[in-house]
Amino acid sequence: MIPTLKSLSASLRYTAQAIILFTLLSSGASAETTSHQVKPQTVYDLKSVFASVQSMDVTQGRARIGGTLVELLVDEGDIVEAGQKLALVRDAKQKLQIAALTSKLRSLNAQLQLDKTTLKRVSTLKKSGKASQSELDKALTKVDVVSADIAALKLDQAVVRESQSQGDVFAPARGRVLSVKVTRGVVVMPGEAIADIAADSYILRLLLPERHARFIKKSDTVLVAERGMLDINDETSQSTRREGIVSQVYPELDNGRVVADVKVEGLGDFFVGERVRVWVSTDKRQTYVIPESYIHRRYGLSFVYLSDGTEIVIQPGSKLDGGMEVLSGLHNGDTLVQRPTPGPAHANSAGQ
Repeated sequence: MIPTLKSLSASLRYTAQAIILFTLLSSGASAETTSHQVKPQTVYDLKSVFASVQSMDVTQGRARIGGTLVELLVDEGDIVEAGQKLALVRDAKQKLQIAALTSKLRSLNAQLQLDKTTLKRVSTLKKSGKASQSELDKALTKVDVVSADIAALKLDQAVVRESQSQGDVFAPARGRVLSVKVTRGVVVMPGEAIADIAADSYILRLLLPERHARFIKKSDTVLVAERGMLDINDETSQSTRREGIVSQVYPELDNGRVVADVKVEGLGDFFVGERVRVWVSTDKRQTYVIPESYIHRRYGLSFVYLSDGTEIVIQPGSKLDGGMEVLSGLHNGDTLVQRPTPGPAHANSAGQ
């Protein structure tokens, strides 16, 4: 049967549409195919160690006078502000001293009134010629002496009152109360510590083996695990770890260990002395790191595709920031693809 002109036109139209669709699909497939150039990278070997949360400064609220602790206003774990009253110390002798000085002051005031009356009488008699100048001078001197005694007594009274106010124990800085060393009713001495206060500034303290002393230095970056990740077998991803900066490396070894301080944000909610897992760099080396999406596994082995379509076996290592370490199987300059481009063999098999 000879095809008509109309049927040939429809056939050509369908063929053209199929060619366009194939071209679009082919271009989309090639666009989806990505590649990765294998190059050596410098990676740092991280060692998991434990650090403890410590306060940079521990201050003490101390009693300034000796006496009996009559009031205790804080307990362990309380947050206190600078200048906040922690306790109250009172010396029973001070109350008696103030009472004695007050009584003596009343006596001197009465003596002063009597001496002023005598001075006024002698002054009147002196004007009428019935008293001598020596008597007037004597009366005037007695008034001045008693006035000076009253002034001195008032100063003594102020000293005792000030000493009594020294019994208030204040927090020297803002922070958290670590321990209260006394109880209510005990007798304390001047300068005795009432409470230990961790200043509101916390760091992580590292204790590293001596062999790592040459690797750690100030301003190094370390990784800090989440709170509670103490099991050495627990694995946490890089995204869940926080970064910290080594702020100080102490020049003296402590029992064969290097002591270093690490600054990390958000340690205020931790307990002082709480342990945290930290990863520190102990050495650096060159290796190959590729994205994990280029690796596919089959029969317990790991494979990657090269750009020429070859499938090779690799030996993966540990997960690193940016991908998976490859221990063997790759060379510098290899180009990896996520899936091979169909070659002539694939085309022939597809055509058949």
